Amino acid sequence: MEERNATVAVIGAGDYIGGEIAKKFAAEGFTVFAGRRDGAKLEPLVRDIEASGGSIVARSLDARKEDEVAAFLNDADKHAPLEVCIFNVGANVNFPILETTERVFRKVWEMACYSGFLAGREAARLMLPRGRGCIFFTGATASLRGGVGYTAFASAKFGLRAVAQSMARELGPKNIHVAHLIIDAGVDTAWVRERIKEREGEDALKDLDPARLMTPASVAETYWQLYQQPHDAWTFEQEIRPFGEKW
Repeated sequence: MEERNATVAVIGAGDYIGGEIAKKFAAEGFTVFAGRRDGAKLEPLVRDIEASGGSIVARSLDARKEDEVAAFLNDADKHAPLEVCIFNVGANVNFPILETTERVFRKVWEMACYSGFLAGREAARLMLPRGRGCIFFTGATASLRGGVGYTAFASAKFGLRAVAQSMARELGPKNIHVAHLIIDAGVDTAWVRERIKEREGEDALKDLDPARLMTPASVAETYWQLYQQPHDAWTFEQEIRPFGEKW
């Protein structure tokens, strides 16, 4: 493993996509700064990365708090130049419109949109003086289409896409690569499997088509490919889905 004098910050380093992103970049020699609301849940990720010879700093982080986001990214940049910032906070909830409370709507917006703005702005603040860096955002089908029961989630994801697009147009000419990854399918997580069971019954999990869900490691690989793109062929927005997904 080639060690790099660079850090990657993963904001929303959950058990699935975020954790796999952290493992991928650690395997490529980056020091990973991983943040999630309950930092104690990062202990298995720390063990895995360190056992493989990688370097990781794990922190509790409330991505809705401006001072916490700034401190987290500043600490990463002090350790080694912040090369990549990946915003991967989820906030996927489903409520009928009459059950979507003011609090639910506001909290989902804070987690999935406002927090992305904070992460992107603070990462840009650190990257612009060096004239290089990558800021990537995790989107979803809801970034493009408001589905039944997804009023809060889709509105926040639509907003995050707009944040990313505006940043890309402003920062691209300054050599900061901003990209938005639309995950247009279910990802193989415990939450998604539980939703399938609720909708389709226990038997659906026994006969689950492997082409139906994408693996978190494949999402992480896509982020790595985005990072490797040459400067004269940058992607802003990329959609990914399993080969068996009907769309």
